[in-house]
Amino acid sequence: MFCTVFDEEQLTLQKVVHDFTEKKVIPQVKQLDEGTVFPWDLYNEVVKMGLHSMNEPERFGGPELNLVTCALLMEELSKGDAGFTVTVGANALASGPVLLAGTEEQQKLFYDIVNQGKLAAFCLTEANAGCDAGAIATTAKREGDEYIINGTKCFITCGGVADIYTVVASTDKSKGNKGLSAFLVERNRAGITVGKEEDKMGLRSSNTTEVVFNDVHIPIHHLIGKEGEGFKYAMMTLDKSRPLVGAVAIGVAQHALNIASKYAKERIQFGKPIAANQAIAFMLADMATKIEVARAMVYHACDLYDQGETFTKESAISKTFATDMAMQVTIDAVQILGGYGYSKEYPAEKLMRDVKVMQIFEGTNQIQRIVIARELLKK
Repeated sequence: MFCTVFDEEQLTLQKVVHDFTEKKVIPQVKQLDEGTVFPWDLYNEVVKMGLHSMNEPERFGGPELNLVTCALLMEELSKGDAGFTVTVGANALASGPVLLAGTEEQQKLFYDIVNQGKLAAFCLTEANAGCDAGAIATTAKREGDEYIINGTKCFITCGGVADIYTVVASTDKSKGNKGLSAFLVERNRAGITVGKEEDKMGLRSSNTTEVVFNDVHIPIHHLIGKEGEGFKYAMMTLDKSRPLVGAVAIGVAQHALNIASKYAKERIQFGKPIAANQAIAFMLADMATKIEVARAMVYHACDLYDQGETFTKESAISKTFATDMAMQVTIDAVQILGGYGYSKEYPAEKLMRDVKVMQIFEGTNQIQRIVIARELLKK
């Protein structure tokens, strides 16, 4: 089991992100939750800190942080606004297939764009292909020295603001998952349009849109890895990203616990703080316990990845437990705040809205249980 003892560099980075969150993000939380303007000002600050692409290799100018450190920083950032944290994480998600199987030239193309302070997006999900990736209808047809891409992706994080996409499309419909391939596609190519922007319940500062590809021509050297291996690259990418979703959920849950604890000590009923009531005190104790267990799971899964160990089961477990935990903790925080918890004047209800989708994206928690059972029964 990974022991969450961080080195001096990790703690220094954590403090940098903590200070940024306190001074820059939290003062804008209400505005961010309105979701009407993309937070370029905050993103540009992250770019200046060099944390806009946390896993970017040093040879391209990135910090090349390991997964444990990425989780630590994303947890800290999520104590401010989870939607903005998801935005910052979009580059790392899109880079997954590129780092797994991309050529040096493809990786350079990707990071040349990202390092200009621009964003990337991972285009996998479709209206009829969420957990069932084999149902992907977007096609990439080979014609001479080009592929021509047609189809519509939906629920794409940063889809409307990204300048480069990693796109999973079918190159052979008859082969299902084994006919999927991955491609690098620049936003400025003819035939790309941004479709509907989602009006979401939570994570409202995160841009989420359709991305439409209509006869988009790309050169054959934009194929990432080999034809037919896109599904494998996508699943390996999601394996790596799921503990980070868990880290974001933990940050939200910790923020909810902090709010609930402070309120319980200040709210006087029947002549004493409500924290003096065992019913409330035990709720807070349970919330804290669940957060610590989830945190241990998340960092253990990240450490397995960093050590080069197999971690598919632990990745799914950490994502499932942490996001289910955060949903319950935020609900309990609303309950402790009572009527104030239900009011938008207080932040608790926002945290509950933000965390719900974490049980859904990056593979629903129902699908994660299938993954966990499958990996368990292999043995």
